[in-house]
This record gives sequence, structure tokens and C-alpha cells, in this order.
Amino acid sequence: MPKDWPFAVVSARDWRDIGRVDLSLDMQRVVREQRLGFVASVTRDGMPNVSPKGTTTVWDDQHLMFADVTSPGTVRNLETNPNVEINVVDPIVRKGYRFKGTAIVYTAGDMFERGLRLLHDNGSTIPAERVRSIVVIEVTDAAPLVSPAYDTGASESTIADLWIKRYNERYRSSHDDTA
Repeated sequence: MPKDWPFAVVSARDWRDIGRVDLSLDMQRVVREQRLGFVASVTRDGMPNVSPKGTTTVWDDQHLMFADVTSPGTVRNLETNPNVEINVVDPIVRKGYRFKGTAIVYTAGDMFERGLRLLHDNGSTIPAERVRSIVVIEVTDAAPLVSPAYDTGASESTIADLWIKRYNERYRSSHDDTA
């Protein structure tokens, strides 16, 4: 094969991995710690839809998942157009990741059962009978999300302290029992 060909030749084994992203240990940590992913899909008529999923977790080194507990719109969108983006962000340090990929919806079988086990193993208390489907996303692109608050040179501990203070003030004022 000529050395100046503009593409690489890969083996059959490598070919299956083209387009997949290996999730770094930090990506996996953030997803497992936060559990809340904002899932973006597209409706049949092309309108954007974002829905929070509190069951977002790591399926394996190249896949994420979430459970469909009350997500009929998101699941319907993914059955029509499986392209999806999930944003998972730590609200205290204002950092996280954006994951793009392709979703498959499982309503029964081995993949569905494995998803139920993963939820349980990760501490979910959602009864299995409430889970209508398990959505597994093959991650094809991943990128960090970092707040512009860091543009000033602020440290992670400074940002964290600021947001902890804001959350504490907000929680106290919205739950003040002095009335």
C-alpha cells in the first residue's frame, strides 16, 4: 500500500472500534458521582428536547446508560432518532463532561436485566417494576465542560467554596421555619 494514502487501513477487530470513545477514569468518576445527566434528543419534527435523568451511570468503558422511569418522550425520540447528547456536571466545582453517541432502548432481555443490576449495584432504590426500559448509549464523542468562572484563573477550591456558600444560603432562605 502506498505510504501517501490519505487514510489508515485497520484490521477487522479495529474497524468495530472506530467512532467509539474510551471513557477516562475521570469521566467515569464524574458520571458515577453525579448520577444526574441532562439528555438531549430530537423530536420527530426536529424540535430539541432536554430531560434530566437521575439514573445516568456508566455501562462500561465505552457506554453510558439511564433507566426510563418516566421518560416516554425521550424514549420515543431515541427510537426515531438514536443520536443523543448527555451532559453531566458537578454543580459545585462547575466541571463535567459532554457525551455524544447513539442510543439503543432495551425493554426486555439480557441487556435490560443487566441495566437493572447496574442500577441496583450503584445504589438506586427505584423498584425494578417502575423501569420501563434501559437506554444504553455508545459514546462516540466526549469533551470536558468547564465553567467560564475558571477563565479568571480561579482555583477549583475557590469555585467550590463559592457555590457551596450559594447553595447553603439558598437552602436556608427557602427552608426557613421562622414563619
